[in-house]
Amino acid sequence: MSVPTSLQTGVVFPQTEIGADPHVLRDFAQAAEELGYAHIAPFDHVLGADPAVHDSFRMLYTHEQMFHEPFSLFGYLAACTTTLEFATGIMILPQRETLLVAKQAAEVDVLSGGRMRLGVAVGWNPVEYAGLSRDWRTRGRMIEEQIILLRKLWTEELVNFTGEWHEIHDAGLNPLPVQRPIPLWLGGMAEPVIERVGRLADGWFPRFPALNQRGHAEVMPRRYDEPAAIIARMHEYARKAGRDPTDIGIEGRVFVPNRTPDDWHAEWNAWKSLGATHMQLYTMEEGLTPDGHFDCMRRFAEEASGW
Repeated sequence: MSVPTSLQTGVVFPQTEIGADPHVLRDFAQAAEELGYAHIAPFDHVLGADPAVHDSFRMLYTHEQMFHEPFSLFGYLAACTTTLEFATGIMILPQRETLLVAKQAAEVDVLSGGRMRLGVAVGWNPVEYAGLSRDWRTRGRMIEEQIILLRKLWTEELVNFTGEWHEIHDAGLNPLPVQRPIPLWLGGMAEPVIERVGRLADGWFPRFPALNQRGHAEVMPRRYDEPAAIIARMHEYARKAGRDPTDIGIEGRVFVPNRTPDDWHAEWNAWKSLGATHMQLYTMEEGLTPDGHFDCMRRFAEEASGW
């Protein structure tokens, strides 16, 4: 019994439902690895806000949901696993200090033997930005500068860089990561993000309500074009930037709880037909216990082994 290999298949780390017992965190990662999953992808939030106070925008998560800090989590799990890739899915980059992110990601890559993949996005929570003393209004411009700087820090012994937010003269990280550079993926669905993926990213975490009938699409409904049209636009942006679109990975998502194997397979095939290179299982938002999440991973691996 093992997950299919036609797409690199991982699982969303169930941040909000896994709890704080370090043994359970370890068991989840080891179970994923033993079942043949290629990666785990935790979401990232530093602060949660009280919706009774901050009612001016719709929240995906509040102060009541638990979130483990991804780099700390990866450092712990790197010692508990041997092959599992660690992919932030995603980290809210503009609200974090760029050089510290570079250092932390490089350290995880070193300690894991080259198993780090950094997924980033601009986020949706202005309360979190304010608490971290970051500028919500400039997050789109800032993430582009951060991406450029991160890659320089991961590949050059001494960096010289002058930008709008960063200035470095003849300084660099030590140790450098195993992967030079660490793969850097983007999340988000706004048109500037789609263009940014084509121009700058190694891969993309798109979310299409037409495919994913559960989860965030229900919390924050939006009108999107057909998935194939959106991906085609991303590919065109890549060509305009002088890039080969096939070099840009795409990670889809299969929702597992309370759905049938036929549902899983249909969603899997839909993503594959769109050119997905990676896939992730999503088991949150159904109130499962840790054992429930483990069971979803096992059932999917058993059903999907022949795909």
